[in-house]
Amino acid sequence: MVMPTPEVKTSMKAMISLLLFFLCAMSLPATASPQTQDPSRRLYDRVMEEVRHKDFEAALAGFRLFLELHPRTPLASSAQYWVGECEFRLRRYSKALTSFYDVMSRYPKSSKLAGATLKIGLIYAKLGQQKDSRTVLERVVDQFPNTPEAEVALKHLGRSPTVVSAPPVSEGVTSGESLPPTQAEAVPEGNPPQTPHEQPQEPAAIAPGSQ
Repeated sequence: MVMPTPEVKTSMKAMISLLLFFLCAMSLPATASPQTQDPSRRLYDRVMEEVRHKDFEAALAGFRLFLELHPRTPLASSAQYWVGECEFRLRRYSKALTSFYDVMSRYPKSSKLAGATLKIGLIYAKLGQQKDSRTVLERVVDQFPNTPEAEVALKHLGRSPTVVSAPPVSEGVTSGESLPPTQAEAVPEGNPPQTPHEQPQEPAAIAPGSQ
């Protein structure tokens, strides 16, 4: 008997997750509140359950499905952010970088803009591109002062934070979106993380219209 490879198992799990998410989006309890009657909200909240369970493969599939079904809803920018976050948690840094840039280019007024910019800076550090990392982190401090994202950026720059608040990954559309800090967010001041086996990439321009 031929056993499926890990890649096949992951693909099968993602397909099952997509089916479950779609069924959840189509079902509506009789006692649902006006907010939960919104199909996009129901699907978004269901996918966030996978995030809270740290099943980032399933969550990634779910948020991609969300963007296919609800690309113009108010929650679309948050879903795009969480696509990048899931890829970040799965250590797929190049893909995460692209996803966070998509937040900036597609949703320039999103509440997730600060978080996406911060993650771009952290990813550059992981890719060994320290100069680009510092440039982006400085931009976080300048453009989003007195925010949790600025606090984390200051710590990675080796400077004293001016505010004391939760890490930016906890910021979200719903109160249940918080996650424990990643390794990148817990690095001591002045010592951004590096992964030597990741190949450095050419930095992309930080601009709302960049891809």
